[in-house]
Amino acid sequence: MTAPALRPGLMIAPSILSADFARLGDEVRAIEANGADWVHVDVMDGHFVPNITIGPNVVAAIRPHVTTVMDVHLMIAPADPYLEAFAEAGSDIITVHAEAGPHLDRSLARIRELGCRAGVSLTPSTPPAAIEYVLDRLDLILVMSVNPGFGGQSFLHSQLPKIRALRAMIGDRDIRLEIDGGVTPETAPLCVAAGADALVAGSAVFRGGTPEAYRANIAAIRSACA
Repeated sequence: MTAPALRPGLMIAPSILSADFARLGDEVRAIEANGADWVHVDVMDGHFVPNITIGPNVVAAIRPHVTTVMDVHLMIAPADPYLEAFAEAGSDIITVHAEAGPHLDRSLARIRELGCRAGVSLTPSTPPAAIEYVLDRLDLILVMSVNPGFGGQSFLHSQLPKIRALRAMIGDRDIRLEIDGGVTPETAPLCVAAGADALVAGSAVFRGGTPEAYRANIAAIRSACA
């Protein structure tokens, strides 16, 4: 398995956490047909975060419906025992939390060995310095702009200085800087101005419940950042 190329430009990655779980295949096809660049999959274990969502079997089930990039965010601890399963399920990007285990360098190296792009996520209280020594293992940094565990939360403006600091830390490395939590047409431009180039949006995209609504919602986020 070879890691996919991540094309440049602003990526909008709707989170299927806010989709209709009874119709996930249809929902994935609808967001891709209406402007999504990536499909973001939030995996929660009820331990690292206070919610339980889906596992590798569901990722494998929706993989045939995804023609773009499957962006899988593991909010689980420990993550290492499950990396192979999520890679085999069809993940293109696997993101683990800096806070979820003691051997982050090893986790990121293993993700790349499995043929996936490697990402690391930081909760709101974790400083950029926590990942300074693994930058060369990374393809993506994910800043949580809410406390992870639930969709529909309000954006934490305290994370904007962190986004700016991480953009400076990245320098000329080929690392995407993604923001997840409370992203709307109002907050998305703030994230982009601070240096983000990938935006995860759940309720802001799936509001309305129809493909036409998804198209309008994605377009509103994109045009707000133009």
